[in-house]
Amino acid sequence: MRPLAFFPFLLLFLGLALGQTLLPAQVLGLSFREEAGAWVYEGEGVRLAYVPGVGWAEPLGAHLPPPDRERLPLEALKALGYFQAPEAGVRFGVQGRAFRAVLDLPMPHGGGAQEGRGGALDLPLPYLAPGLLQAPWPPGVRAEVRLQPGGTLLRLQAPGRLLRYRLFPLQDPPRLVLDLYALEPEVEEALAPGVRYKEVWAFTPEPLRLYLVEAERGRLVPVGTPGRRAVARDLAPGALAVLNGGYFDPGSGTPIGLWVQDGVTVSYPFGRVTLLWEGWGFFLGFPRFEAVVQGPGGERVRVGVNASRARYTAHTVPGPVGREGEEVALVVGDRVQALLPAPQELPPGAWALSFPKGSPPFPLAPGTPLSLYGRLDPPFAYALEGGPLLVREGRYAFDPAQENFKDPRPLQALAPQAAVAWTREGRLWLLVSEPTTPGVLARGLLALGAWNALRMDGGGSAQLWVRGRLRNPYQGSPRPVVSALALYAP
Repeated sequence: MRPLAFFPFLLLFLGLALGQTLLPAQVLGLSFREEAGAWVYEGEGVRLAYVPGVGWAEPLGAHLPPPDRERLPLEALKALGYFQAPEAGVRFGVQGRAFRAVLDLPMPHGGGAQEGRGGALDLPLPYLAPGLLQAPWPPGVRAEVRLQPGGTLLRLQAPGRLLRYRLFPLQDPPRLVLDLYALEPEVEEALAPGVRYKEVWAFTPEPLRLYLVEAERGRLVPVGTPGRRAVARDLAPGALAVLNGGYFDPGSGTPIGLWVQDGVTVSYPFGRVTLLWEGWGFFLGFPRFEAVVQGPGGERVRVGVNASRARYTAHTVPGPVGREGEEVALVVGDRVQALLPAPQELPPGAWALSFPKGSPPFPLAPGTPLSLYGRLDPPFAYALEGGPLLVREGRYAFDPAQENFKDPRPLQALAPQAAVAWTREGRLWLLVSEPTTPGVLARGLLALGAWNALRMDGGGSAQLWVRGRLRNPYQGSPRPVVSALALYAP
């Protein structure tokens, strides 16, 4: 048996005045039994004996505090060198969703950060931390604290919940921080061959709940009608899953951004990243879009569209169009309604052509025929513009300044976020997050293994329907939208 260090000078100091913290032998890594009238404690190569009415047997001193059957005085073991680990004070608090324990260390911590998850966790800490015995653990969490010679072993269980922890050091003063999360369990339901509904946690490093449909195969199509709004579920009643689509003008229901349906342009680009696909091959990027305006004699001229300005620019989104020094031809039903100085307010149901003042591409007057045509180059069967980009080829890519977002405030607000993503292996995700920001969502998707990801419309429009049932939590009634992405079973 390993002898305990013996410090005679400590005995005089301790004496009977030593305050006692009696702990069960099991907490100290020792077993207890009665043997020949003595109380015997063994474990970790140590054997201690106490004879009631007589005192401690060697190597312990008779003046040390006595035990109480299976309960041992912590102070005596500390004084006699039973613990080889340095002692740390402990403080508790709450940090967001986390229960936080802070160990105040006598010296800087030599290790790095750790993290893990599971239904049960074993966390060995290289410090004596008796304060953990007093921790107010979160409801539903069962904790077992063992004070061992080499440190403290913390065993945690939370039946029916997911435990997640982060352990990281801080300096000046030296501390070791434990953040513990007791989270709702994750969910997985089979919907069809190769298609699953899942509720998962992404860590940013804070936990973020995602509600998603994961598909290895199937058929994805954009659905909806410009100018008409409906709850996303009602845009594709027979779909396996429906996710809200891109942006639109709230007053008129005019789509904002590129929308291609079966190779036909439904709505024109607005200057943001677009989801493009053919079959089960998906791509993200700024589309190459060729737009032309045809004049009264059949002549054609290349034009820019919306944010992609040129000498001649077509505008399709309600709001102010054109710049100082330009003129605007307001077009309704393929005929010029008026020629006006820019900037000019574009009403719903119309489009406009802006050009340098006095220099139209061909003679224009009220009543002149004028038509707008456009196509993708190369062509895709389907396209739906969203934005901002979140993840590109496994890297964080959130940078709304590179896209046509003039007001950053909506992207900084905490709100549900809808997104389309896929893994490098080709698993497609249609998802809605709990309230967060797009930048945080991007980090969470990266942590889950997303290879590419694009935000769709968020806030009150964010909705994921699975077999007609809204799966993401929602306060009130879901907002009607103009477009959606419908996934049909393989």
